[in-house]
Amino acid sequence: MSFTLTHRLCLSPPQRTHLRFTFKPHTSKPIVSSPSKLSYLPIVSSLSHNSEHLSVTQAKPRWENMLSTAASFYPLYVTVGGIVACFKPSAFAWFVERGPSSYSFSLGLIMLAMGLTLELKDLLNLFTQRPLSILFGCVAQYTIMPTFAMVISKTLGLSPSLSVGLILLGCCPGGAASTVVTFIARGDVSLSTVMTVCTTLGAVILTPLLTVILAGTYVPVDAIGLSISTLQVVVAPVLLGSYLQSTFPLVVKMITPFAPLFAVLLSSLLACSIFSGNVVRFKSSIVNASLASDASLVSRLQSLLSGDLGAVILSVMLLHFIGFFVGYISAAICRFREAERRAISIEVGMQNSSLGVVLATTHFSSPVVALPPAMSAVIMNIMGSSLGFFWRQISGSKQEVEDQE
Repeated sequence: MSFTLTHRLCLSPPQRTHLRFTFKPHTSKPIVSSPSKLSYLPIVSSLSHNSEHLSVTQAKPRWENMLSTAASFYPLYVTVGGIVACFKPSAFAWFVERGPSSYSFSLGLIMLAMGLTLELKDLLNLFTQRPLSILFGCVAQYTIMPTFAMVISKTLGLSPSLSVGLILLGCCPGGAASTVVTFIARGDVSLSTVMTVCTTLGAVILTPLLTVILAGTYVPVDAIGLSISTLQVVVAPVLLGSYLQSTFPLVVKMITPFAPLFAVLLSSLLACSIFSGNVVRFKSSIVNASLASDASLVSRLQSLLSGDLGAVILSVMLLHFIGFFVGYISAAICRFREAERRAISIEVGMQNSSLGVVLATTHFSSPVVALPPAMSAVIMNIMGSSLGFFWRQISGSKQEVEDQE
């Protein structure tokens, strides 16, 4: 006697996963049916660590799992690239010399790879079933980070160029790496994915508008130019990738396993190249601090932190820390589930720094404007990954509490 196994994946939080067994006397093989999956990143489509979500998919080939694992090492790639940029900035000269065109083209390819792994119908289904948490996350993204970017720049007394760069970073949408970090933190991966897409599409209007409002007092800001650039290098490639995914599914299916790793490596190259182009300025701050041989260690550190290097590192760290903290607290106040709080916190705290780099190098004459977004690519991923692993270690006890509730 054989049986038919039907699995239903529940996307809405209150529901549970149901298994229905139907015994039929003349069925030759077991049939497993499941809905289409949202495959923003390979590791995301394989498993969703949620206390109330169970995702069952077919086992992937070993080489696809290896690609997924390699793509999850994005923070490591950026960190190693940053170290190489410090000691040998000429390694990225071939890429820097072709900027800003090379930056825009690279970001367009990154967003195209993102679009190839998206299924818009699944995103729409998720949005209709969970509109409150998605809207809350998007509003938090475009209010918390821009506001505190301006507050930090004024509090630390940053130069006009650094202030504009920090505000531009805060006005950028959520980054693709947030989905990987949410997966590590056992957060709500589906919510993170939809928030990333929604904030990215909204960046055409909100990023230029907020930048003009908050940074327009420092330097003139071309809102129309920012909007057009965002449309060209972010939104259009995402929509094109999604269109290709639905029109040529067989071809895209062969390319999709490589898309996340390709996007991760290209994003690392983009951030480290911008960083390498400003290493000379950072080294001058270090040299000036070390030349004061008669000064104490504390005085040297103060001299170092008072330069461009210290100002950029401190302001970027504060911005991302506040994004993670305030994002989580605001979601907790609104009584979202623990998995949703983590997803919102990570999504708010992690920005699309690559977009900030492209907009800064394309529309602002001072190269210093690009420093906060470029430094953010390194600092943000280290902080986000550390937070994700911390939450992963304590997730068991919190999820048990939620199940009891």
